[in-house]
Amino acid sequence: MAFVRPLLDPSPRPPPVPGSLPPPSADLPRPIAEPPIGSDLSQNPFDSSSRLSNASARLRVDYNSGDRVLFPEPGSADSFRRVSGSRTAVRHGSGAESDRFGVASLREISDEDARFVYIGDPARTNERFQFTGNSIRTGKYSVFTFIPRNLFEQFHRVAYIYFLIIAILNQLPQLAVFSREASIMPLAFVLLVTAVKDGYEDWRRHRADRIENNRTAYVLSDGEFGPKLWKDVRVGEIIRVRSNESLPCDMVLLSTSDPTGVAYVQTINLDGESNLKTRYAKQETLSKVPEKDPVTGVIRCEQPNRNIYGFHANMDIQGKKVSLGASNIVLRGCEIKNTAWVVGVAVYAGRETKVMLNSSGAPSKRSRLETHMNRETMLLAFILVAMCSIVSIFAGIWLRNHKDELDYSPYFRKKDFSEKEEENYNYDGIGAEVAYRFLMSIIVFQIMIPISLYISMELVRLGQAYLMIQDRNLFDETTNSRLQCRALNINEDLGQIKYVFSDKTGTLTQNKMEFQCASISGVDYQAEMDPLSADHADCSVRVGDQFWRPKMRVNVNTDLVKLLRSGHGREERKYVYDFFLALSACNTIVPIVVDTADENSKLIDYQGESPDEQALVYAAAAYGFVLVERTSGHIVVDILGNRQRFDILGLHEFDSDRKRMSVIVGCPDKTVKLFVKGADNSMLGVLEESLDLDVVQATKNHLHAYSSLGLRTLVVGIRELTGGEFHEWKSSYERASTTLFGRSKALRLVASNVESHLHILGASGIEDKLQDGVPEAIESLREAGIKVWVLTGDKQETAISIGFSCKLLTTNMDQIVINSHSKEACRRSLEDAMAMSRKHLQMVHDAGRISLALIIDGTSLVHILENELEEELFKVATACDVVLCCRVAPLQKAGIVSLIKSRTEDMTLAIGDGANDVSMIQMADVGIGISGQEGRQAVMASDFAMGQFRFLVPLLLVHGHWNYQRMSYMIVYNFYRNAVFVFVLFWYILYTGFSLSTAITEWSSVLYSIIYTALPTIVVGILDKDLSRKTLLKYPQLYGAGQREEGYNLNVFLLTMVDTIWQSAAIYFIPYLAYRNSTVDGSSIGNIWTLGVVILVNVHLAMDLFRWTWISHVVIWGCIVATWICVIVIDSLPFLPGFWAIYHVMGTALFWLCLLGILVVGMIPRFALKSFRGYFFPSDIRIGRELEKAGGYYEAVAGSIEMRPVVGAGGARS
Repeated sequence: MAFVRPLLDPSPRPPPVPGSLPPPSADLPRPIAEPPIGSDLSQNPFDSSSRLSNASARLRVDYNSGDRVLFPEPGSADSFRRVSGSRTAVRHGSGAESDRFGVASLREISDEDARFVYIGDPARTNERFQFTGNSIRTGKYSVFTFIPRNLFEQFHRVAYIYFLIIAILNQLPQLAVFSREASIMPLAFVLLVTAVKDGYEDWRRHRADRIENNRTAYVLSDGEFGPKLWKDVRVGEIIRVRSNESLPCDMVLLSTSDPTGVAYVQTINLDGESNLKTRYAKQETLSKVPEKDPVTGVIRCEQPNRNIYGFHANMDIQGKKVSLGASNIVLRGCEIKNTAWVVGVAVYAGRETKVMLNSSGAPSKRSRLETHMNRETMLLAFILVAMCSIVSIFAGIWLRNHKDELDYSPYFRKKDFSEKEEENYNYDGIGAEVAYRFLMSIIVFQIMIPISLYISMELVRLGQAYLMIQDRNLFDETTNSRLQCRALNINEDLGQIKYVFSDKTGTLTQNKMEFQCASISGVDYQAEMDPLSADHADCSVRVGDQFWRPKMRVNVNTDLVKLLRSGHGREERKYVYDFFLALSACNTIVPIVVDTADENSKLIDYQGESPDEQALVYAAAAYGFVLVERTSGHIVVDILGNRQRFDILGLHEFDSDRKRMSVIVGCPDKTVKLFVKGADNSMLGVLEESLDLDVVQATKNHLHAYSSLGLRTLVVGIRELTGGEFHEWKSSYERASTTLFGRSKALRLVASNVESHLHILGASGIEDKLQDGVPEAIESLREAGIKVWVLTGDKQETAISIGFSCKLLTTNMDQIVINSHSKEACRRSLEDAMAMSRKHLQMVHDAGRISLALIIDGTSLVHILENELEEELFKVATACDVVLCCRVAPLQKAGIVSLIKSRTEDMTLAIGDGANDVSMIQMADVGIGISGQEGRQAVMASDFAMGQFRFLVPLLLVHGHWNYQRMSYMIVYNFYRNAVFVFVLFWYILYTGFSLSTAITEWSSVLYSIIYTALPTIVVGILDKDLSRKTLLKYPQLYGAGQREEGYNLNVFLLTMVDTIWQSAAIYFIPYLAYRNSTVDGSSIGNIWTLGVVILVNVHLAMDLFRWTWISHVVIWGCIVATWICVIVIDSLPFLPGFWAIYHVMGTALFWLCLLGILVVGMIPRFALKSFRGYFFPSDIRIGRELEKAGGYYEAVAGSIEMRPVVGAGGARS
């Protein structure tokens, strides 16, 4: 259990440097989110040489930003330049992603666009505009709006409108075929089930809202803080929040319990990140006690927006204008940690808070099967119109041929003789009767388009999701998390994936960094695995009567430890000393002291936003540089048993433009040192190479070696500042931090200027180990015909090394590498790559075609994706077996996915774990988030979420295959079962003068899709398994059935419709011929047709069933029994037509012979075709089933059984 850290007493404090060192400032430079506009930086106050200016320009290359970056050829005057806002720039991703790199802070807020918040005066704040209250509402409906709004949303489905029109037509006397109640019942049932489900979900949301709104906050009123419900908090009120409490609204910090104004917050409810983040109160308000010394002033801030990473505002207080940024605001949903209390003023409340503005969720997606289903629905509609046209046209012909008999015809009586005067009755002329017959035919044949299919699909997907969630093979024991199904409407798409786009860090790797090696002053030090390492790595710190030690142990190099502890080699030891001091100081890590079972022993848990920083601080602690305390003004480091205090005089955090961070430290020896660490491509340009040429070259060699091993690298540099240089920096920083126009650009300029003329200390190598089972997972996916592309922001050497480690790349692959810096160079590279791919297509060896791998960097993608070279890249990439993209930006990842998605019908899947993967995840057909170390942004934007990459294999190859096969069959079967019933009605109408009378009772027509045949297809759609898990994992090629769309395609649909016509004819004509010359009435023979169609379609389903369970037996045979019961009950009610009809025929032998004949004759063609194809043209699934049945006999020869090669998703079933 963590507790509030006490300040170490006594903490050694260096004496002040006269005239040079100011006291520590609470207002330190914070992270800079916005990229600069333009490429010109003002002159460096520390060096006016053009060489440094060019080096500084080189630093501004950002491979990870969303802006367009132009790369002229080397040797030009301006090697790199950035163009913002280009109209030709291709952008992909959500608006939130663009907002994150917005330019809000680069412009002054006009009065029209500003929000004025008067501190401690909510009445005046809300005087001009009544800002929203703090009550939130995530529910969609209210008691009064539920019915109209829910119905409005449900009728967005065109099929529902179709059935509504049918029901309305049946209410008209001229068109009434069924009773009014019976015609409305199917649609009402579907609407009711959906409404109940939606209502229950919304009730849960309302319940959560009530709990949230009724929580208690402490608001300043009449000079003291008193309780107030969250829903009653108003903008402008001053609020106090204590440790471990959640923030009720978005607040600007005024003061904290820390004397330097720092507050630690946990944003896990906002972005999923559990590491602590630091926020600061301004000095102008820090010393005020709101209860005794009221804070008065006005905050002028931007209007509410979704950008959780930025905040643009200024505060007028005591006649002084103070700038506010993202480090001064704490957001609703965050929790205060390791800070006794904070006081702030509410600036955004309720639905205007950033967390509520970001709660819209991921965009909805439709499954491929549902999209194709619309095609078959249109074909069924065409068949329906054709049938109705036939009936209406022949009805007109029949009326003309029998016009003299219509006076006494039972269905077309022209005269009504029930009254004294004859009147026209039920007849409006042949033309009108033809139109009536057409509309009435639509009512009779309405179930040709199955309304029950939609509700069945929702229930089946819900059941499939439950089984996936409960699968123990998808349970991650390390995080104690199960699979999350966040989008229930695309389960079946998991069985058709052709391309997988994967992030590397945190997705293929664990994102748990381990310090492995360091290059210090040109000397390579590798961590050792020996018994001595554990002893040397145990660096405990004595604090009073307790011993504190780092939570994580790190392997160390014994020679390096001896060098630090011996004191020999003064110059070499100085470099090592400064190197590890830089690792301890140059970070934003917060040490948290955690209790253990031993009261005298504590653990130091280093909390930070970056796993890399955590690994470096743990490494420094292992070598004797233990960070034990951090405030905004100083840090305390125990150096080899000697506790020392360092003043933090300035801090420039890491940003994606500079790709480095720096800290200015006041040391105990009265010197001021600048420590800088960052990516090698960012750091090497600001080093003073002329002074350390040999060391720099040796470090470069070590960096290349580390990258080749798959290690993540950082370069560390140092510079000692004179008093004048420090004051120059401080004045520049103060001017930049108080400017109201272009503040972020100015702060970045200050950081870039001071981070120059560095002396290299060394470099670090951190290992991000592969997750368990990644190589095997990628190999299985490739065997399944799935192409795996890796999109990463890492260096090319690191990415290639990881590619070999995870078996994405192999030694027998030929590699195509594209690293170009201009449009023409990219064009030439793509042309060469196309020639090479064509050459490889012609080279066929015994083992098959030589595999190709395309390796391309983000620089080349800039020119390709923003010009007309996309088509060339597409041709090259699809000809390769593996694609590895390095140094790519988040929006470039989405661009790569769009490249495939927009040019093929193949299904795409994107998987990642960080915020930089959100655009890619939302762009793909299926998005999967990894619950990893980088927060939950990817999870919140995903369709499915899981703990490990290796779970992708059972998710796709097992559950994806099952879901696709089940859903495909269920859709085809629903079309089939309804069409059989409709065609039986159609044959009857042709033999009854096209009168549209029906022998089947209207209640049987209604119950056919609800009770008689609905449940079996739902159970089969959830539980049936064509192949076992073991077989699907053993033979990944079986996954190709979904990619080839074998389960559901146009050929399958048309063949099913032909079979439907045959079966309906057997159902109708066998009883018709048997009873043609008998005295059996229409209701009795209608019961035979009803029972015949129900038995046949259920036996049809039983014959196609792969796995029989007790549930399958119950629902299939139970539905047949339920049909008998319903028919008997309906015919036993005297007020319904056909009273006692079933009893007239059920006791005769002919009745049972008819049912047996229907079953045999109807199933013969299907049984014969199924046997013929299974024997002469077996599918992969049939082969797999035969292997399962044969068991051990085929185990030895299974490798000789060849399955079909996997082709594109559009391939037809052979």
